[in-house]
Amino acid sequence: METSLKGRVALVTGGASGLGRATALALAESGAHVVIADIDAAGSEETLSRVSAAGGSGEVLGLDVTQDESRRAVVADLFDRHGDAFDVLVNVAGIDRPGYITDIDLADYQRVQAVNCEGPIFLTSEFMKRVQHLPEGRTADVVHVVSLSAITSGSGAIAYNGSKAGFLNATKCIQRELREKAITLPGGGERPFPCRVQSVIPAAMDTPMMEQWGIPGHLMMPPSAVADAIRTLLLLHPAAFIPEMQIVPRLEPNFPR
Repeated sequence: METSLKGRVALVTGGASGLGRATALALAESGAHVVIADIDAAGSEETLSRVSAAGGSGEVLGLDVTQDESRRAVVADLFDRHGDAFDVLVNVAGIDRPGYITDIDLADYQRVQAVNCEGPIFLTSEFMKRVQHLPEGRTADVVHVVSLSAITSGSGAIAYNGSKAGFLNATKCIQRELREKAITLPGGGERPFPCRVQSVIPAAMDTPMMEQWGIPGHLMMPPSAVADAIRTLLLLHPAAFIPEMQIVPRLEPNFPR
């Protein structure tokens, strides 16, 4: 297992708050140059300020994960400026819009799907198109933040649970494709696709998104606990990967839904 992320550039979506902020701080602490990407400019700048205050390296980029033009522009810009050093993508960005089947709003439902499922899938696709050309011996990393809601059912959370379930299954498809897909070497022979995709499946975290559910903070995990797990996945030996890492609090939350 590696002990440092020094020399690696990591794009963290949803970096303006919550788990995204905690992840940026954790990766910077381990030596990565973190790219804090979000639609919340003020929140992103606050995250960067905390990274810098802790002695880390980072930058802020505006990114709307639901917009193809925005996804393409950010990926192209980072590869143009950082080259092969840009080899980490952590898809954290997520939203939740409560709604029961009798009153769920179509626009809210579609927005949740776009942020939680479609956006990270197509951002990963753009990233993969670039890192497939990494030199032999190099392995890029993608970490998908899913949710325990992908494998459990709760009332009043149709949009969120459905989006995370779709994202989890899509992640499994990507993982299988990468295991099956080999890169042909110029002199003959093959090597594995130079990127691995791992996922974390956390339960409730004490983040701004969870405030709408009224769960006491002591029943949820601090986002730093999950950020540490994400860092562990990135430091794992490149010959191995953890398809899914479930993380739950030591105390069971009593969800109001």
